[in-house]
Amino acid sequence: MCQGSDRLYGTTSETFSVVECRECRLIRLYPWPSPQEIKDYYPEHYWFDPSAGHADQLADAWRRFVLRDHVSFVRRAIEDSGLDGPVLDVGCGGGLFLRELHLPPGRVFGLDFSIDAARIAWSTNGVPVACGALPRSPFRRGAFSAITMFHVLEHLYDPAAYLEAAHRLLAPGGRLVVQVPNAACWQFLLFGEAWNGLDIPRHLIDFKEQDLVNLLEYSGFEVLRRKHFSLRDNPAGLASTLAPQLDPMARRIRRINESGRLRLFKDLTYLALVLASIPFTLLEAACRAGSTIMLEAKPRA
Repeated sequence: MCQGSDRLYGTTSETFSVVECRECRLIRLYPWPSPQEIKDYYPEHYWFDPSAGHADQLADAWRRFVLRDHVSFVRRAIEDSGLDGPVLDVGCGGGLFLRELHLPPGRVFGLDFSIDAARIAWSTNGVPVACGALPRSPFRRGAFSAITMFHVLEHLYDPAAYLEAAHRLLAPGGRLVVQVPNAACWQFLLFGEAWNGLDIPRHLIDFKEQDLVNLLEYSGFEVLRRKHFSLRDNPAGLASTLAPQLDPMARRIRRINESGRLRLFKDLTYLALVLASIPFTLLEAACRAGSTIMLEAKPRA
């Protein structure tokens, strides 16, 4: 389909292919890096900003504002379940999403590979976090009324193992909410290998909506609800596709030396590009071709 390298973070100059299976039509990275190789492609604090807890009030307000889609989607899932048990966020980073759920103490838990993220989640957001992989997590069967996985499955060699673990850890009637980039979106059709949602070489599988539905059903879930727009992810993803050199996370990870004025100029330019991207991303989402897919599912009886 296309070829590309790590255009956002520059962790490698190696070129990878994005291929589609002729039989099942699943899109994936080729070749897959080995588990040892792929560690080098994740820069320190990938998807987690250690300075976020010390950011100025405006930046913190923006982060909370763009999370509203995620929060409202998950709150409705919890309400529909009728359960009041704890919620687990897999790949929780610094715990901001769990904080924004505003649930009572003892009802939110996180899971992440990063020890630094776990420390920040507790010290800044009051969220207890375990470190490790979900299939080997210490939680008991049926412990959670809801489990969330935002932009996790596309990074995994065996996403079915995570979904099967979630099935085991959910209480009867509990809810699973997953979100992944949508390989059937207009942005991929328009920009190909430059589409930010591919995140070469870290995304091993590039799901289309039906791929994700099939995987959930294979893992014992029934899909209840679908959403193709995310205020946090869709406009910012398009902005980073168009101008990766302005992406704030990429600039921080690449340790680009900027004066205060230049940094402010780039931040404001990027924000303007994000805001300008909203109409297009709303349109593609309305046509069920948004650049992300968020699904609510429950274990089949």
